[in-house]
Amino acid sequence: MKQSSSLFRKKTVSQILRDADSAENGGLAKILGVRDLVSLGIAAIVGAGIFSTIGVASYNGGPAVSLLFVFTAIACVFTALSYAQFASTVPVSGSAYTYAYVAFGELFAWIIGWSLILEYAVSNMVVAISWSEYFTGMLKGFGIVLPGWLTVNYETASDAFAKLHSAAAAEMSTYERFAAAAYETSPVIGDLHIMLNLPAGLVTLLITALVYIGIRESRTASNIMVVLKIGVVLLVILAGAFYVKPENWSPFAPNGIKGVMGGVASVFFAFIGFDSISTTAEECKNPQRDMPKAMIYCLIICTVLYVLITLVLTGMVNYTELKVSDPLAFVFEKNGLDFMAGVISVSSVIAITSALLVYQLGQPRIWMTMSRDGLLWKKFSKIHPKYQTPSFATIVTGFVVGIPALFFKMDFFVDLTSVGTFFAFILVCGGVLYLDHTGISAQSKFRVPYLNGKYLIGLALILAIAGITIYGQSVIDEWKAMSAMEIVEHKLLTIIFWITWCILAVMGYKYNFSVLPVAGILTNLYLMTELGSSNWLIFVIWLAIGLVIYFSYGYRKSKLA
Repeated sequence: MKQSSSLFRKKTVSQILRDADSAENGGLAKILGVRDLVSLGIAAIVGAGIFSTIGVASYNGGPAVSLLFVFTAIACVFTALSYAQFASTVPVSGSAYTYAYVAFGELFAWIIGWSLILEYAVSNMVVAISWSEYFTGMLKGFGIVLPGWLTVNYETASDAFAKLHSAAAAEMSTYERFAAAAYETSPVIGDLHIMLNLPAGLVTLLITALVYIGIRESRTASNIMVVLKIGVVLLVILAGAFYVKPENWSPFAPNGIKGVMGGVASVFFAFIGFDSISTTAEECKNPQRDMPKAMIYCLIICTVLYVLITLVLTGMVNYTELKVSDPLAFVFEKNGLDFMAGVISVSSVIAITSALLVYQLGQPRIWMTMSRDGLLWKKFSKIHPKYQTPSFATIVTGFVVGIPALFFKMDFFVDLTSVGTFFAFILVCGGVLYLDHTGISAQSKFRVPYLNGKYLIGLALILAIAGITIYGQSVIDEWKAMSAMEIVEHKLLTIIFWITWCILAVMGYKYNFSVLPVAGILTNLYLMTELGSSNWLIFVIWLAIGLVIYFSYGYRKSKLA
């Protein structure tokens, strides 16, 4: 029993605050206000998601993807309120990792911390790769052409080369032809073609250097880039509105609800980032007051921008043409506005850089907090005496992000990022139910608005089941056509979703759970069911590696041990 209880040993709020203030850790500079936090949040959210993955989402779902942004934003608002309550209760770096330590104990805290490493590192790889595509496009605009083998990863190029010499060659896109040519002209050592994405690696190096030097410099750079980024997005919306052809919005959902939900990973990826605000809690002047405000402001601003920009993009060109890596520049080029396309390419480079900056800022602070608790090597919590930043953790983050960005393709990482994030979001929403149940919420300066779910959660479950029975015949037929093995392989998460809802309905009746955190758990879990099973396999492998590290090092070295 002792072994089991020590796995779930918890930290009290006062203990966490005491550890953060302890002299041995060295203090972080407290300089961030609401405006800075909103700026960092927008810098993280309006990044590669809007400048690249939105094209693929629109291609799959048509103009109706704008509604998916609203649905995803609602899921994020439930989660953001839960994050805001935790941030006002435990105002230290560490984000969901620290919150899980208070609510669920050490093992869950480790799992969340390990998931956040995946979320931040992997999403930064996507951002770096996306940045590289816009950067090389911008250079071409100035007449500078980098050799193809220095800008394309090996897998993309070899696949394109194989396609070029197959029956599908006629269907190749311009980019695939470029990648095939890069493969053909690349230097060869033995049988191996040398291919790497050099701009992605270099930008990671430069951003890591900036984050290492300090939070003040990072804040200033972020604020400047965010003003420019919002300017570009508004320019696209206002200028693009004059070129919208309403007939492009018909059909509104060409591939039905399945096509719209197919864009979940891309659209959700466009929202990931509001939680990164919570990693800077210790550098915030008044975290209890400012964190909740900043998170809500960020989500409202970004949702409005996203819905408008999706409607403009799908109105300017037919959704079937949007399967490109730089959709914003593409739609203007397609309408003969090359000057605007050029402005967007240059601005996108700067805009995506700011997203890279925020993630690169968040990752080391999570490692630092885990290290303070003894779960990671002590060196990760070392604060630079001059720059007041987690120096060693920042350098390691640079390597962890930069090296895969040099060699891997973007699609692989987008879904993987979402898996880790959904997992963290669900535990944070669940953590608020725990805070309320145990009375810790009394210490919170901000609380998720309470709406008694004693009967509402169960009633919503009955209505959902009735809705599927009456209107979801196609869904029922799909399940009937599957073998037991296929159901386990493709629908296991959907089964878990319904079981979880049943459990929450019973517990909500028993403990008077608040509706909003429960809605956060269920919407995130539902969105999770839309991700591919291969991502889950990789995530489970990642968790297994994490548990090996925890039991061989963290469990024994933990400060609570």
